[in-house]
Amino acid sequence: QVQLVESGGGLVHSGGSLRLSCAASGSIFSIGTMGWYRQAPGKERELVASITDGGRTNYADSVKGRFTISRDNAKNTLYLQMNSLESEDTAVYYCHAVTTRWGIRSDYWGQGTQVTVSS
Repeated sequence: QVQLVESGGGLVHSGGSLRLSCAASGSIFSIGTMGWYRQAPGKERELVASITDGGRTNYADSVKGRFTISRDNAKNTLYLQMNSLESEDTAVYYCHAVTTRWGIRSDYWGQGTQVTVSS
C-alpha cells in the first residue's frame, strides 16, 4: 500500500506561481511512475504531468513551458512547480503513483488539493 498526501494548493492571481508537493509513504520502494492530474468542475480528470522513476517527464500541451514536475526520491516527495498560472488552471490537483509488484499494477491517488487562479 502507498499513501499520498498533497499540499501547497491555494488561491493565486493570474500570472502567479504555486508549488505543489506530494509526500509518499508506505511501500514506496515499489513506486514507479508518479504524476499530477487535475479535475476542473464539470470536466474529466486529466493528466498534467508525469515522471518515471528514471526521471523521464511528460507534460500536457496546455502546461508545457509553464509547469515543471520533479521528484526527490530521498525524501519520497513529488513536486509540481506551476508558473504563469492562468484561470484555466483552476482545478483540484491530484497526486498519482503507480506500483508494479509481481507483474500486478496498482494505482494510488492522493486526496487532492485545490488550486484557484483569479483573473
